[in-house]
Amino acid sequence: MPSDNNIDVRLAYGKDGLMVRLPRDRTTVIEPTYVPGLPDQEGALRTALRNPVGAKPLRQLAQSGQTVVISVCDGTRPMPSKVVLPAVLAELGHIPNGDITLLIATGTHRPNTDDELRDMLGDDIVSNYRVINHSAFDSDVLEHVADTPEGIPVYLNRAWAESDVRITTGFVEPHFFAGFSGGPKMVAPGLAGFDTIMRLHDATMIGHPNATWGITKGNPIHDAVRGIAKQAGVDFSLDVTINRNRQITSAYAGEMFQVHQAACQVAKRSAMQAVNAPYEVVLTTNSGYPLDQNLYQAVKGMSAAAQVVTQGGTIICAAECSDGVPAHGRYQEILASATGPEDLLAMINTPGYDKHDQWQVQIQAQIQMRARVLLKSSFLSKQEVQGAHLEPVEDLSTAVEEALAMHGSQARICVLPEGPQTIPYVG
Repeated sequence: MPSDNNIDVRLAYGKDGLMVRLPRDRTTVIEPTYVPGLPDQEGALRTALRNPVGAKPLRQLAQSGQTVVISVCDGTRPMPSKVVLPAVLAELGHIPNGDITLLIATGTHRPNTDDELRDMLGDDIVSNYRVINHSAFDSDVLEHVADTPEGIPVYLNRAWAESDVRITTGFVEPHFFAGFSGGPKMVAPGLAGFDTIMRLHDATMIGHPNATWGITKGNPIHDAVRGIAKQAGVDFSLDVTINRNRQITSAYAGEMFQVHQAACQVAKRSAMQAVNAPYEVVLTTNSGYPLDQNLYQAVKGMSAAAQVVTQGGTIICAAECSDGVPAHGRYQEILASATGPEDLLAMINTPGYDKHDQWQVQIQAQIQMRARVLLKSSFLSKQEVQGAHLEPVEDLSTAVEEALAMHGSQARICVLPEGPQTIPYVG
């Protein structure tokens, strides 16, 4: 049991969580406003699908003889697809299974394995429908559909481009550079080619002050993503919001942009929390499994902490990283090509610099220019953590104690047990 002077806080970490003991009088815990799951999730989804906003009901929209494609979140997102997809597919019962394709919107992430797909979608769906991992790197599966007014070439998965009816399914939460997830992001970068994704994530886009949590309008990345989705053509969209137990708290269906706007308003109310002043120490997570599978994804948790850490403060991130750094992509290679955050930023901002995953390194380096960053991981070695320009942590309570001591007797700590499920801001 905690003493009067300490509190025990459970952090979202891997599948099992992690407990940490903290000084009661110096600790502020910030969590999402808890919203209970809907008592009848299936019923709520069915109601949304049959009473959509700005569109025909899905069963009327898709006609027999047409091909249908559905964009689905990949395994790095806690999307409740096992609940959502059966409801969507039930409304498409008049369409033969062979005319329906489920496209896993991987962006530049690795493909999901068969076991992962079955865990995400359920055995019945994987066994009875065509399920394809999108590949941003395979020109044979991509089609150039347009160029944006800004000159971004739009390459999308051919199965998406050539289908008669295009549907997105996503969940909406604040996103660290695109404003919010879900909605148009299920088209690009989710189903986009590498050349398109690189332009959406270049140094100028990522470095823009509005490319951050909770901002969509005036955010150059989200503005471009919306434009691509409009050009590509989305016939029907379903977005949900979820709580920390991965339960659906609201569901919206119909015309993509109206649907996404409504879901964003709900997500903002529960996930974004104001604080009066920044903290010298911020302890964060990456929301546990599946979001903390690798270090690349854990940058989101660091970014959430950076919103309320003092200049020169300390961020301590707890992310299990069961999938490593990861091995795919060039994130680790870029990190290893410079001596520290300042050199990394100079390199990435050099005209003509253009490498996969540079955006994640750029954001990490921007954070490290503000605060020192420590990492607790059960799967990364001390050398791997140091190779990412981070400081390894063995025991979280000790790390917090030392950080508070370094920042002085008046130093305070903010704890984000759910990581980027809660986005604090000073205001």
